[in-house]
Amino acid sequence: MDDGKQLAKEILQKLAAYTPKVEAELTGKVTKIADGVAKVSGLYGVAYLEMVEFPRGIYGVAINLEEEEVGVIVLGEYLSIKEGDEVKNTGKLLSIPVGETLVGRVIDPLGNPLDGKGEIRTKTSYPVEKVAPGVTMRQPVNTPLATGIKPIDAMIPIGRGQRELIIGDRGTGKTQIALDTIINQKDEGMICIYVAIGQKASRVAQVIAALEKHKALDHTIVVAANAADPAAFQYLAPYAGCAIGEYFMDKGKDALVIYDDLSKHAWSYRQISLILKRPSGREAYPGDVFYLHSRLLERACRLSEKYGGGSLTALPFIETLAGDLSAYIPTNVISITDGQLFLEPDLFYAGIRPAISVGASVSRVGGTAQIKAMKQVAGKLRLDLAQYRELAAFAQFASDLDPVTKAQIERGARMTELLKQPPFSPLPVELQVALIWSGVNGYLDDVDRHDVPQFEKDLTEYLSLHGRKTLKLIKEEKKLTEEVENQLKKLLTDFKSGRKKT
Repeated sequence: MDDGKQLAKEILQKLAAYTPKVEAELTGKVTKIADGVAKVSGLYGVAYLEMVEFPRGIYGVAINLEEEEVGVIVLGEYLSIKEGDEVKNTGKLLSIPVGETLVGRVIDPLGNPLDGKGEIRTKTSYPVEKVAPGVTMRQPVNTPLATGIKPIDAMIPIGRGQRELIIGDRGTGKTQIALDTIINQKDEGMICIYVAIGQKASRVAQVIAALEKHKALDHTIVVAANAADPAAFQYLAPYAGCAIGEYFMDKGKDALVIYDDLSKHAWSYRQISLILKRPSGREAYPGDVFYLHSRLLERACRLSEKYGGGSLTALPFIETLAGDLSAYIPTNVISITDGQLFLEPDLFYAGIRPAISVGASVSRVGGTAQIKAMKQVAGKLRLDLAQYRELAAFAQFASDLDPVTKAQIERGARMTELLKQPPFSPLPVELQVALIWSGVNGYLDDVDRHDVPQFEKDLTEYLSLHGRKTLKLIKEEKKLTEEVENQLKKLLTDFKSGRKKT
């Protein structure tokens, strides 16, 4: 009996403490669903990029706000959603979990793990879309981001905080440049984010395997939206990768984000826009396709010391068709970025790899993102290659050439051979400087053109063994002093005389 009295007392206390409150909830109904995009009526007050909830725990993002309806891209399995289903707003903008625990993991654009290594626990989330830092928050790009690839570091340098477009036809080695750059950041304190957009799952698996093999996954995050994933995931992937990079930038660290590739990103956005019945323009793309990429790439920058001094470097990829740089998406992204690396199929098939067209490639940051030692050798290298390209065209029609012209063509041919580089073998900057210095100062002139790769390999081994002090001096001094040049002359003379004996 006492138990009953006690229970009644507790119930009365709870009733006395209860205060009625009204909970307002916006709900709407699905009026149409097709290809991962839903039209929802009745969701008044919903914000752009706000997450909404469908039945069975499926989420979506409001992307098209009209007077009577809201266009929502479904994040997940849309086939179970039916017309008439109830949709609730969540009051939260689309965000992605960010943090140190993501490093070494493979995730989807929502932050869910894809590598089977268990749950990822993070304390912070960043919005997927964010306003880019203003002019006053930035500082000039003047710190090199060494890719380890000779022609890039010498002639088309990339700086921390830069946006350098990598553009070329399919199968010309764009992804290889990205992989070598990631591998080269091993000891640079750089966090790399590789965003795979619309790639085959087998191709993404190959990239991850290559990174694991070269111990580069320890400083890399892979964001994958594969070809089989919904267009919504492919559309959100680069923004998610950028948000992760911004977290590290805000912490005062350096981050590199690679978008592979933005052509497929534009395709996914075109698909979503056509389903939403947005007016289409050139090549059936919606009118805001320029803004699609400009608001993404503008988020890459180098923050001033007042804001932590972190940087976010962007390497977007664009796939061209038959080398057409004047197509819609290529011209858009070229105008947004701080330069481009153009990979030419003809060079690739001629065995010049990386197949970088020096004439069509440019870095608008230029020498400010190079150490002085590299600037000293790169100027002469550019001149040699420019003369070679010009004279080689005439040499095809000339039967006999004067000795000066012939020497210039021979020098250019050897420098072209010297700039070739096998995959997965990035070189430290000081070694690149020594190798290019040997070429521009005529130490290759008496080497047979076909023997240049072997000469370079032997010289690299010799310098690593006997020239460690000189390489260390280049690394520390960052310029070619008279002392360094004298040491290099002695090393090259000793190396060549030793090579002749064998």
